[in-house]
Amino acid sequence: MERFARTEMVIGAANLARLRKSSVAVFGIGGVGGYAAEALARSGIGSLHLIDHDIVSLSNLNRQIIALESTLGRPKVAVMAERIKDINPNCEVYCYEEFYSPESGAHLLALPVDYVADCIDSVAAKAALIANCQKMGLPIIVSLGMGNKLDPTQLVVAELFSTHTCPLARRLRAALRKMGITAGVPAVFSKERPVKTGQGPTPGSTSFVPAAAGLITASVIVRALLEEDGA
Repeated sequence: MERFARTEMVIGAANLARLRKSSVAVFGIGGVGGYAAEALARSGIGSLHLIDHDIVSLSNLNRQIIALESTLGRPKVAVMAERIKDINPNCEVYCYEEFYSPESGAHLLALPVDYVADCIDSVAAKAALIANCQKMGLPIIVSLGMGNKLDPTQLVVAELFSTHTCPLARRLRAALRKMGITAGVPAVFSKERPVKTGQGPTPGSTSFVPAAAGLITASVIVRALLEEDGA
């Protein structure tokens, strides 16, 4: 049976063909981005651009889909690309082992993509990516803070400037306001109050909250691509 037969039963042959012709860039292949990229691949997206400068480390094993004993020390984008090719050999996968920044990332937004998934941790990089996508008219979905959270049922999709509770969202809103942006930023965020760990600035994490956020991110993108085609 065709590998996407079950998906085709839900969305139809014409819409599956639409996804095969679509291209998505995933910025950040970590706890959220890894699950988003894999879900997009399993949905039949035809082309994926993976952007991340990091390597798989021991501390990633509790939550990142690419993190295994066998992948420690390897570039995250390379490991993710192998997984995607093992799921769908026909998917075109492009890897960029670099960190997106306002100074060095302009070429990454020249990629031929239909949608962007922002799964970056850095507020400055997120703000720059959002601003540039808005300037280019490129659709983007933003993942907010998933650290120190326990309840994946508290995740929702909302306008960034209507979000609450999330410390990362608060800093991101402030950065964007300085750039003159006050609306038009869809985001996946958690309504749950962060657990206070007392362990300094590095947030704790669970396996299920970032994973759920990644799946929601992929769902937003797939549904948006289908809506563009009148699905």
